[in-house]
Amino acid sequence: MKTLVLHPDLNREDRLRAPEHALAEAVSLAEALDLEICEQRVVPVVKPRAGYLFGSGKADELKALCEALDIGLVLIDGPLTPIQQRNLERLWQVKILDRTGLILEIFGERAATREGVLQVDLAHLTYQKSRLVRSWTHLERQRGGLGFVGGPGETQIEADRRAIDDQIGRIRRALKKVTKTRHLHRAARAKVPFPIVALVGYTNAGKSTLFNRLTGADVMAKDMLFATLDPTMRAIELPTGKKVILSDTVGFISDLPTQLVAAFRATLEEVLDADLILHVRDISHAETEEQAEDVRNILLELGVDEARQSKIIEVWNKIDAVAEDEREALLRRAVERDPQTVIVSALSGQGMDTLCEMIEVSTSEPTFEDKISLGFDEGRKRAWLFDNKLVSSERTTKTGYEMQVIWTEKLRNQFRIVL
Repeated sequence: MKTLVLHPDLNREDRLRAPEHALAEAVSLAEALDLEICEQRVVPVVKPRAGYLFGSGKADELKALCEALDIGLVLIDGPLTPIQQRNLERLWQVKILDRTGLILEIFGERAATREGVLQVDLAHLTYQKSRLVRSWTHLERQRGGLGFVGGPGETQIEADRRAIDDQIGRIRRALKKVTKTRHLHRAARAKVPFPIVALVGYTNAGKSTLFNRLTGADVMAKDMLFATLDPTMRAIELPTGKKVILSDTVGFISDLPTQLVAAFRATLEEVLDADLILHVRDISHAETEEQAEDVRNILLELGVDEARQSKIIEVWNKIDAVAEDEREALLRRAVERDPQTVIVSALSGQGMDTLCEMIEVSTSEPTFEDKISLGFDEGRKRAWLFDNKLVSSERTTKTGYEMQVIWTEKLRNQFRIVL
């Protein structure tokens, strides 16, 4: 479908990003849906017009542009009220999606797991419901009544609203079942004495490429926004032989629709459980600092407070895409800025050894020695200790085994709780 991408530049004082970069991101979002981009523009908006967003002259100018290019879809990179969307669609005779609608479409295409699909459907219906309620103006439209369709004189909007509420209720019930299953999976992982390392970052920062590089897996890794939506987990072995579980999560983005933050909070719970967070940044991007700030803010919203900041490593990715004369300056900045920063190229493998060493150090806990006595009937516990290479010595007694183990506080707690 021929598509026009518009970024309304509202010229707000709190604007963090250059409008041309915001437009480029909107175009990338559109390309993630394989749309045919015919034209892209930043449109200055001095004073938003309540019914149309744009002023009358600009709205007519854009209508002429749509007609000249035979545009079928206009993507407006910003929030539109239902009234604005309806009025512009009538004026321009095209389909219009605002930023929230566009991101919902992408999420709908990318979600792969049962939970991901349900979360997208829930967010989509919540969004649709708000559009329906606020954009319907002909409430005098009535339909009369069979009891099972709706009461006599029930308005069309009430019936549609009720139908959406029913769908939302069904999805929420299904989500409860899926969430219960996921909790069981997480409880099973808790029995595995490996640290969890979560990859987070702005969308298209290279998380999935890094995940594939570290795990040898084949997760979808493309140069497009929201290539990964559902979390993927793999156990990896570090060069020292230590094992960790690596989790790849959905990419963050500025102005993420509120209903999507809520819908995908469950997906991002993996981050809250993580022993270490790798904040992957596209260091070659013109707005890498602004993107990093967006990620930090979302992490705070999720509950990753300042007390856990020491458990975050910043991974400055895509160093191979940086001009050679800038690389040295970046290396110096990384060293001066924070010891918890590493520069890598997930594509070429540069910096992977250093990153693995940092993961090793950051996930290591103090160890101590304990003496344990087990009966002959406690073979499962004994096997668990040996499987996890915690036993330093053992001797057989008349009643069972006496063992010297070397472990961490976390492993001791798992031994007590799980077994």
